[in-house]
Amino acid sequence: MDESGGSGQPRSGTDEATERHGEQRAPSAPAADAGRPGPERPEHPTGPTSPKAPGTPEAAPSPDGPHDHTDIARGTGTHDHSSGEAEGGSKTPGGSSEEADALHGSSDETGREPTSEPGTEPPAHPRTLAHSATDTGTGKTRPPRRGREPGGGLLMGRPFGVPVYVAPSWFLVAALITWVFGGQLDRVLPELGALRYLVSLFFAVAFYASVLVHELAHTVAALRFKLPVRRIQLQFFGGVSEIEKEAETPGREFVLSFVGPLLSLVLSGLFYLAMLAVEPGTVPGVLLAGLMISNLIVAAFNLLPGLPLDGGRMLRAVVWKITGKPMSGTIAAAWVGRALAVSVLIGLPLLTQSGALGATQDNIGGMDTVTDALLAAILAAIIWTGAGNSLRMARLREHLPELRARSLTRRAVPVETSTPLSEALRRANDAGARALVVVDANGEPLSLVREAAIVGVPEHRRPWVAVSGLAQDLTDGMRVSAELAGEALLDALRANPATEYLVVEDSGEIYGVLSAADVERAFVKAMARPS
Repeated sequence: MDESGGSGQPRSGTDEATERHGEQRAPSAPAADAGRPGPERPEHPTGPTSPKAPGTPEAAPSPDGPHDHTDIARGTGTHDHSSGEAEGGSKTPGGSSEEADALHGSSDETGREPTSEPGTEPPAHPRTLAHSATDTGTGKTRPPRRGREPGGGLLMGRPFGVPVYVAPSWFLVAALITWVFGGQLDRVLPELGALRYLVSLFFAVAFYASVLVHELAHTVAALRFKLPVRRIQLQFFGGVSEIEKEAETPGREFVLSFVGPLLSLVLSGLFYLAMLAVEPGTVPGVLLAGLMISNLIVAAFNLLPGLPLDGGRMLRAVVWKITGKPMSGTIAAAWVGRALAVSVLIGLPLLTQSGALGATQDNIGGMDTVTDALLAAILAAIIWTGAGNSLRMARLREHLPELRARSLTRRAVPVETSTPLSEALRRANDAGARALVVVDANGEPLSLVREAAIVGVPEHRRPWVAVSGLAQDLTDGMRVSAELAGEALLDALRANPATEYLVVEDSGEIYGVLSAADVERAFVKAMARPS
C-alpha cells in the first residue's frame, strides 16, 4: 500500500490552475471527512462455497490493512485470512470514493509554513480567504462521518480478545446446507425421516465451527507477530479475519497465510481418525465423513496459488522474498488469482458435466447444471474481485508515504476571541494565510475557525461577528504533529474525525491547520499516479 508540498505560500489541491498564473487561492470550504475501512484490513475468509473476500473500507482502510485472509471459501480484500468461501470486494484505493473514505477526509498537497503573523507581504494576485468564503459552489460541506465500528452481526465471544461475529447471511447459508445435506442423508440413512434435517443443521454448525478454527489460526499467528486483529466474522461465504496491518517480512506473511489451511488439514485428519472408530453407515459416521471431506476441500481450495486465497498470499511472500519487492509479489499473485477465476468459471461446470466430481450421468443436467454454473460464476467473481482489491490495496500502501502533515498544512494566522471576522480575514489575506486559529491573551490556541462557518456569514455581517462564534473548540485529538506522515497520519485522523486539525511542532509551536479535505484530495491525486 512522492513527497508533495512546496515552499513559500501554501497551496490547496484545488488551486493548481490558478497557481499556474501566479494567483494564490484561499481555501474553499473543506469537504467533510469520509469516515472509514478499510481499507480493507486483511481478511482471511473461510467458508463453504468460496474464497476469501477483501475488506471495506468502512472507515478508512488501514493502509496496510485490514488484511482479510479468506480461505475458501475465502476471498480477500485487504488481508483476508479465511477458510471456506469468502466474499470478494474490498474497499481500496485507486482514486475511488472508497479510498477517500479510507482517508476520512482530504485535500491537496500543499507546502506550508508555520503560523504567520500579519504583515507578511501579500502575493501578487491574491485570491483572499474572504473571497473564498463567499464562493457558494464550494461552501457545501457534509458533517464528518465516523469510521465504522467493529460489528457486523451477532457477537458470539472474544477468543484471544478478538470479537467473533456471526453475520445475518450465515443463517441463510446454514439453512441452505441443512437442506442440501438433508437430501443426501435421505439417500444414505432413509430411516431418519424428518430427523435428517436436525442432523443436517448440526453438520452446518459443526462445519462453521471448523471455519472458525481456521480463522483463529490466522488470528493467533497475527497476534503472535503483534499485528492487531479487528474482528472475525462468519458470513455466507465463509469466515474473515480482519488483520489491521501488513506483515513486515515475507516469512511472516507466508506463515500467517499457511496456518489457516494447515489447521483445516489437521481437522480433516482428526475427523478421519474419529471416523475409523465408529461404525460406517451410522449418523456419527456420516457426519464425520462430511466434516472430513469439507475441511479437506477448504484447505485445498485455499492453497490454490492466487490472490485473494491463502495460497495466493503464500505465493506473494515467495515472490517478495525473491525480488525484495512486496509490490512484485502482489502483482504476480493477483494475476495468478485472475487466471484461477477464469479457470473456475470454465472448468468447474465442465468437470461436473464430465462426471469427474462424482456425479452420475443420471444426475447431470437440468437444475443441477444451472446450479453448478451459478456456483462457478460466484466463485470466479469472488476470486477475480479479491485479486483486484489486493492490487489496489498494495498501491494504497505504496503511495501512503506521500501524505505528509507538514506539506499538506495550511498557513494560519492567530487571532484573539473578540476579533471581528472581517478583521481576521484581512489579516489572513495580508499574510497569505488560509486558516484562522483563535488564541488567548498568552497566545495559547483555543479553537479553530471553521471554514464552513465563514461561508455562512454574509460579507456585510462580518464586521459584527466575532471569530469565537465561528470556532470549534480544540480537543486533544485535534492536535496533530507536523512530523506525522503516511499510515500514522491516517490513523490519527481516523481516531479523531474532524474537518480541521491544529498542526503543531514538537516544541508545541503552532505550525498551521490541516484540512481533512486537503488530505483526501492529496490521496486521490497520489493514487492516480502510476505505481
